[in-house]
Amino acid sequence: MTTTTENLLEEGLAKIGIGENVMKRTVELLARYIEELELFNPAYGLVKVRDRRELIVKHILDSLAPLSMLRTLHPQPRIADVGSGAGLPGIPLAVCLGGAQFTLIERMGRRAGFLRNVLAVLGLANVEVAEAEMETISPAGCFDIAVFRAFRPLDPAIFKGLARLLTPGGVLAAYKGRLDSVQEEMSALLAALDKTTHTCIGSWEAVPLEPPFAEEQRCLLTIRLVP
Repeated sequence: MTTTTENLLEEGLAKIGIGENVMKRTVELLARYIEELELFNPAYGLVKVRDRRELIVKHILDSLAPLSMLRTLHPQPRIADVGSGAGLPGIPLAVCLGGAQFTLIERMGRRAGFLRNVLAVLGLANVEVAEAEMETISPAGCFDIAVFRAFRPLDPAIFKGLARLLTPGGVLAAYKGRLDSVQEEMSALLAALDKTTHTCIGSWEAVPLEPPFAEEQRCLLTIRLVP
């Protein structure tokens, strides 16, 4: 891993709030993860990027942009990364949230195999892989937080599947783009939900994010279920 890459990671992580006491270990783990992504990406099609800088900015640092917010949601959460794919955002978050337990939910066998390999290479003891559809995860209601980085609107079917994973009072944290489009998305979702599902939502908010070096607008949509 080049000095330029390490410097970019360090600068971005400092902006996110990673302290100097854990900076070296965090950079080392993320650098190893980046190497695994670059090694397997040509065969597995894990991420669409032009170069390493784009990988770091659009995927690694973007995944970590809501880190401070996630820390406030629960002291020692059980977190599901739904549709984990290449391990984003779950693996970068797991590197920085050592007190949390992560489950990377991925239905595709090849990608689930990649995730298991990454966990072995990085030695992350706080992460496991569930090779399954989110609708089949058992038992239901076993996660405090579900993170969701797929760039598509939440519709009633997707929301019900995600909500099924959460404990009472649990939080869905969805990575999104522009704030105004998220507000429109939530209005459409709430209008489309049936009465039973609608009443399980306690509150929601969309908070702007500032991923380091990013050009596009980003925000985090959090939906908290009724306790």
